[in-house]
Amino acid sequence: MTTAAKKPLLQRLIPIGTPGYHVFLASIAILILGPLGGVTAAYMNYALGFFVGGQVLAGILGSTVTYFYGPEGKHGANYMQTMAASVSSMAAMGVLIQAMVWLGMPLPPTWLLITYFLCIGMFGVGVGMLYTPILVDKLQLTYPSGLAVANILRALTDVRLLRRSVGTLGGGIFSGIVLSVIVSKVNAWVETLKDKPGTLMTWAASFSAVTFGGGMIVGARIAVSAILVGGIGLLMSPWLVRNGYLGPDDPFRKIGFIFALGTILGAAIVDLSLLARDAMKKVRAAKAEAVPTTGPKANVGRLLLWVAFWAVALAIVATQMLNVPVGWVVLAIVLAFVFQMINGISQGITDQNPISSAFVVTVLLMGLLGLRDPLIGLLGGSILLVSCTVGVDMQQDRSTGWRLGSDRSVQFRYQMLGIVFGAVVAVVMTRVFLEGFPVLNKNLFDMPELRHTEARGWQSAMTYKFVGVLNTLNKDQSKTLGVMGLGVIAGFVIEVLRKVIFKNPKYLAWKKKSAANNAVDFTLDALILASPYASSFGGFVDFESSIWWGIGGIVATLLASRRAPAPVAKDGEILPEDMSATSLVGGGLIAGESLFALWLGISGLVSRGALGKIFGG
Repeated sequence: MTTAAKKPLLQRLIPIGTPGYHVFLASIAILILGPLGGVTAAYMNYALGFFVGGQVLAGILGSTVTYFYGPEGKHGANYMQTMAASVSSMAAMGVLIQAMVWLGMPLPPTWLLITYFLCIGMFGVGVGMLYTPILVDKLQLTYPSGLAVANILRALTDVRLLRRSVGTLGGGIFSGIVLSVIVSKVNAWVETLKDKPGTLMTWAASFSAVTFGGGMIVGARIAVSAILVGGIGLLMSPWLVRNGYLGPDDPFRKIGFIFALGTILGAAIVDLSLLARDAMKKVRAAKAEAVPTTGPKANVGRLLLWVAFWAVALAIVATQMLNVPVGWVVLAIVLAFVFQMINGISQGITDQNPISSAFVVTVLLMGLLGLRDPLIGLLGGSILLVSCTVGVDMQQDRSTGWRLGSDRSVQFRYQMLGIVFGAVVAVVMTRVFLEGFPVLNKNLFDMPELRHTEARGWQSAMTYKFVGVLNTLNKDQSKTLGVMGLGVIAGFVIEVLRKVIFKNPKYLAWKKKSAANNAVDFTLDALILASPYASSFGGFVDFESSIWWGIGGIVATLLASRRAPAPVAKDGEILPEDMSATSLVGGGLIAGESLFALWLGISGLVSRGALGKIFGG
């Protein structure tokens, strides 16, 4: 038998490294994986207010193709997930367009929005790649999600695990679609029960596969704290109304999101201080040894030219076409360099990319410097939001490639193409949802009464907090800053206590001694001293969403405690939690409801003959 005959079939038909090979991979990523991740991320932001990166979803589905390349197929799967994840991340940025609508800004033409998103994305990915040799190669930060994806792509060369993962994910997607159909029928029936808002059916109508599935992904230790915070907010609402913090019809989250943002910032002060210390240790360690890299070394000169070119292009589009004063654009570009380093270190060590904090801090800083126009603040803050999202994604994806030995230059090209397509998807997908579901155009911050009627199921928490912070630019900020200050203090104190208690070796040994000790640990970790990053969710959404989020986490944890031992790859390596059955089912539920919502939106547009508006100028 010849050597060629021994090669896997796909390798013989489309050899690795050929132009046809890259066209083949890019076509799958652009036509299938990217849109699937994109609609999921976009819908999650509208339904809830955060999104799950598409790396795991794209990695698993992409591996069904590259499996036929044998062990070397892991590189192709990595390139596809890199491109698809870029499309997903860009699609999630459509909340910025929704925020423009809420603020009463006439939407610029579709082509101009695409151009603006494209310029920010290209600038952001360039800065992210510029920092990669420091954060990934020199400091070798962990990037837990990047490590998980690398392990998944290696493991999925095992056909047994590939079938199991695809089957579980597919079952979750099917379940998400079925549950969404059922909930839509219940919602239609509940409309006839408007005089009975406290009925069980009303609670059932508030169910969302996205909310429940998101809770399944994070588990009970993270999810249940949202129920506690939401419940406290519900109890405090009458007092907040009496003291002028809320209007009679306002939900708790109208002031709760300010406090929640404060707790995140307070916790971030602690974490960033510790991150700086750890980073300095890694810098000193990196100087003492040479660290191998994979693929050609990054050409710093070319990267600098890339970043400079797109920074200038971004400035031109923002100032000449969107009428943003040049000073605010320059400030946002400078802050993007700062936050990409900060957020990159945070993602590398804690697996958290605080993009909302970057946006909020930028807007507040602009306000302190004299900005009073919310629309300018939105356009300036969007530079931070988009660039920090895609730039830190670049670093995380590169950490996956570093572990797999993938070519960094090829990976950068795939992400670049993902940004191009993602800019189109971000704008088009957003306009599909805004045209298909008119309630998404209504400012829930100013019209809270809609949350119990037509806006049921649409939390849009990210848009909500962006618009809420932007509204403070032209109003009295004393109460807002006071509430946020309390949140910062609470978040700081809680995070310090968490570090002191939960990192203590004696405590770590104590909690393992008995089931009672473990229960006490759970209570402290999930409720009494819950992480501000987790508990803040209860301040961003309504109480019903907090309930379903928490229940999803509880169900996942209970199922996980009863399931068989974690599956292992053929080389004996235990798979990451991202491939657990509960995590895959949760991700499938999210994708299923997202696809159902997209179908509803498009079918509604077709029936009204409104598709032309999406591309109208």
